[in-house]
Amino acid sequence: MPSPEGIHQVEVTSDDIGERLDRFLAKALGGLSRNRVKPLVKNGLATFEGQVVDDPSRRVKEGEMYQITVPEAQDPEPKPEDIPLDIAYEDDHLIVINKPARMVVHPAAGNWSGTLVNALLHHCRDSLSGIGGVKRPGIVHRIDKETSGLMVVAKTDAAHQGLAEQFEKHTVERLYKAVVWGRVYPPEGDVEANIGRDPHNRKRMSVVAEGGKTAFTHYQLEKNYSDIACLISCVLKTGRTHQIRVHMAHIGYPLVGDPVYTRPKLSRTQSLPESRRNAIHKFRRQALHAQTLGFVHPITDKPLKFEAEFPNDMRKLIKAFEG
Repeated sequence: MPSPEGIHQVEVTSDDIGERLDRFLAKALGGLSRNRVKPLVKNGLATFEGQVVDDPSRRVKEGEMYQITVPEAQDPEPKPEDIPLDIAYEDDHLIVINKPARMVVHPAAGNWSGTLVNALLHHCRDSLSGIGGVKRPGIVHRIDKETSGLMVVAKTDAAHQGLAEQFEKHTVERLYKAVVWGRVYPPEGDVEANIGRDPHNRKRMSVVAEGGKTAFTHYQLEKNYSDIACLISCVLKTGRTHQIRVHMAHIGYPLVGDPVYTRPKLSRTQSLPESRRNAIHKFRRQALHAQTLGFVHPITDKPLKFEAEFPNDMRKLIKAFEG
């Protein structure tokens, strides 16, 4: 049995044909579980013919040779890391961050470093007076790894409690901008549908007829790109996991680039020039940006509101659709 840490090359045999990549690698390495291997694949540590393979559900074929790098196991206690932050606002009680896409908010399996929490521990240092008796940032809400935009984080217990109450009461203003496939009709509307775990795939969320959690999204058309795609704004009344992605896919307008809730259809862009088509297909995350965040300061009671411009990748995507 090979040592778990290090670089391993494994070849697919006739016994492995059709296996999921993460299951095959876990079996080939012996000392690792599929739950350990899956995040390694998702984080780009597996390659095939020199190219990163980040889809753990990929079906393997006989004779294929994969390489996977298994790092040493890390202490799950978050460590301060000097990671640049785009700070929209900061005082003694809280900090508002414009999070880049591909940054995970909180350390978890497969992402013990490089997260927003690691960056905040370094940036805030002694200004953290403690959340629950521990000097750590207070995460009161999250946005997906592949979503960009604004987040507020508490630096004190009092701020954490005050912000958490506002999120619980749904009084925080949260407006997202998204690019979705198709021509949105009607141009403005509400999606009120409970969200829960997909009964067929526990890694996904879905609209459920029974159970789940109440979810309410208000959407509005901003721009129509030749009926191929649209720029929309979405206001969240609730904050469920993947809410906008699930709701928009549910009504037939999935987000451009969403690898979970959108099935690729190259025919959607066949009418566009090749250069624009290529630019759109190179966009490899859900086209979702948390643009506006408004709340009442939990200590001073002062209303605060922040706006974050589109990041470069979304600006390029929109330009490609506009022509």
